[in-house]
Amino acid sequence: MNVKLISVDEALNKILTLARPAIVEHVQLNRASGRILISPVQATRDQPPFAASAMDGYAVHTTHVRPGAMFKVIGESAAGHGFSGAVGPEEAVRIFTGAPVPDGVDRIVIQEDVNRVKDQITLTEGIDTKPYIRAAGADFRKGDQITAPRLLGSADLALMAAMNISEVPVARRPVVALIATGDELVMPGETPNADQIIASNTFGLRAMFAAAGAEVRMLPIARDSAASLRVAFALAADADLIVTIGGASVGDHDLVAPVAQDLGMERAFYRVAMRPGKPLMAGRIGQSAMVGLPGNPVSSMVCGAIFILPLIRAMLGLGAEPLVRQTRVLSAPLAKNGPREHYMRARLTQDAIAPLDRQDSALLSVLAQSDALLIRPPNDGPREIGEMVEFILLPS
Repeated sequence: MNVKLISVDEALNKILTLARPAIVEHVQLNRASGRILISPVQATRDQPPFAASAMDGYAVHTTHVRPGAMFKVIGESAAGHGFSGAVGPEEAVRIFTGAPVPDGVDRIVIQEDVNRVKDQITLTEGIDTKPYIRAAGADFRKGDQITAPRLLGSADLALMAAMNISEVPVARRPVVALIATGDELVMPGETPNADQIIASNTFGLRAMFAAAGAEVRMLPIARDSAASLRVAFALAADADLIVTIGGASVGDHDLVAPVAQDLGMERAFYRVAMRPGKPLMAGRIGQSAMVGLPGNPVSSMVCGAIFILPLIRAMLGLGAEPLVRQTRVLSAPLAKNGPREHYMRARLTQDAIAPLDRQDSALLSVLAQSDALLIRPPNDGPREIGEMVEFILLPS
C-alpha cells in the first residue's frame, strides 16, 4: 500500500479543522476552577464600593492635622458598620482597615501617631503624611470586564466573587473516548499470557487529555476483530473525539481503518512524515472527530501531545494553534536527520538541552526521564554542541 506521507504541519492543520465550536455551559462559581471562560463577564459593582480606610487609625480633616493637634472622638467605623454622622473640623472617628470613610473626611491618621485618653486624641511628632484612603472603585468599576477565553485560576475566581458574579459561562469539556485495540493487551492488575502485554497507552493519554481540560472515557479494550471494533465505536458514538490506539497500520491484523471506513468515516489523511508516529490517521465518523494513534507506547504519547492537545484546546475555544516551540543550546552532537521530522526525547538543563541516548519508540522508561521533545526538521544536517535547536515541553 503506497500512501504518501504528509508533513506534521499539514496533518495538524487537518486535525484542527475537525474541531467544532466550543459549547457554552454555565456553572456555579465554586465549580469554575480550571475551566475555560468562554465569554467575557462584567463586574456588577465598584470595588471597593465606598472610600475605605487602608489602616487602623482615626478619620479626620487634613487641614487640622499637625503635631500636637487634639481631636474629640465622636464615633467608630468598622467593616460592615460605618459611621453615618457628620465629622467636624476638630472631631475624629475611630476607624479600622477596610471600613467606610465618613463623608467629608480626607485623611486617616494611623493609630501609631496618636495618643488617646478616653475620647480625646493628640497627634504626635513625625506624623505619617500618607492619607491611607482607598478610593471607591480603586480596584475595579462596575462594567469592567474579565476577558475571554482564559483558563480560570484561583485569582480569577476571587476577582469574580468580588465582582458579585455567581455563575460563569465556560466551555463544556469535550468528551474524548479512548479505545485501545489488540489481542495482545490486558489491563493493569490482570495476569497476561506469555504473549501478552499490559495496556499502558490509555492511562498516559487519559492523564494528558484530562489535564488539558477534556472529559476522558476509557472504553474496554477492542480485540482484533471487526465485531469487537464495531462495538467499541458504538460505545463511543456520542463522544466529541474518538481516539483509537493501535491497529491503524497496514498489517493483516490492523482493522481500525477498514472498520472505521465501513462505518462511514470521512478520512482527512493517513500516515505522517514524523518519528515516532508515522501510522497516524484522522477524520470524522458520525458527529465525532476521530484520530487513530500508533500502538507503540512512545509514538502514542508523542502524537497525543503534538496533535490531540492542540485539538482539545481548539474544542475549548482557546484557538487553533500548535504547541509552543522554544529554543535552547544543544549540549551533545547530533548526526544528520532522515527524511521524517524527528521528535527526540530530551532533558533540559538550566541553559541547554540534551537528547537521550535511546530513542526507540517502545521505551516508556526513556519517555519518563524526558521533559522535552527536541525537534529535528526533515533532512536536518549534523548539529554540533552549542547550536540552537527547537523543542517543545512535554506535558506533565
